[in-house]
Amino acid sequence: MSRIEEKFAELEEKNEKALIAYIMTGFPNEKSTLTTVRGLVKGGVDIIELGFPFSDPLADGPVIQNASTVSLGNGTNISSFFKIVEKIRKETDIPLILMTYTNILYNKGYSKFISDAKKVGIDGFILPDMSVEESEEYLEASKSKSDTIFLISPNTSKTRIQKISSVSTGFLYLVAVFGTTGIKAGIKNYTLKAIKEVKKQTKGKIPIGIGFGVSTPEDVKTYVKAGADAVIVGSAYLKLIEKTSQNQLEAKIMSFTKSLKKQTKI
Repeated sequence: MSRIEEKFAELEEKNEKALIAYIMTGFPNEKSTLTTVRGLVKGGVDIIELGFPFSDPLADGPVIQNASTVSLGNGTNISSFFKIVEKIRKETDIPLILMTYTNILYNKGYSKFISDAKKVGIDGFILPDMSVEESEEYLEASKSKSDTIFLISPNTSKTRIQKISSVSTGFLYLVAVFGTTGIKAGIKNYTLKAIKEVKKQTKGKIPIGIGFGVSTPEDVKTYVKAGADAVIVGSAYLKLIEKTSQNQLEAKIMSFTKSLKKQTKI
């Protein structure tokens, strides 16, 4: 059982759902990343998604695109990313997911990249542009090494959900809105309906995580009530990081995380 699977099993016993936080590694700098992680852990986050910057992040809105640009400008590369992960691992055994784009892994070779990532402490991958039809080599390289978390949307067909959920491990990522990531006002009825439909179709075989546009404790509460097993918050964290001074960052992140985590308890 992977760290991610263990976490969901642990939360089920406690009658809680998972709070997953996304941050961009190296934004606005390495020190802020490590400070943010400490705040997340102290605030009770269950899983952390570490974004690795990419020059053409198609699935991401302006907030994450900006964070990616800043991180790349700081010289973030695979080597520095792995060093940051090693530093995080010295402080916590919280499940860590690497979110980036397929080219990053493909250029290094799936098997080598995934093996290297596992050595430093990465537990799973989210690759928004990895299609299930082209995933054979990626899935083979990931076997017994890391979880492969695929994305679906509210308009994904039942046949395709079946196909994607059969190769997803850790959890299945349901995109809450049509479009890119970002802080958006209002929760759509079609999203709440999609959660129920996907839960019914997957029959509890894999946890369902909801992300994109989730930014407040009220959002978390609504999605948990609708049946989501995990709620993913990203852009709201990046906005908070951007406007908070380094000496207040850990406390602010911890406080915001606590307010979100509180809503995951059933």
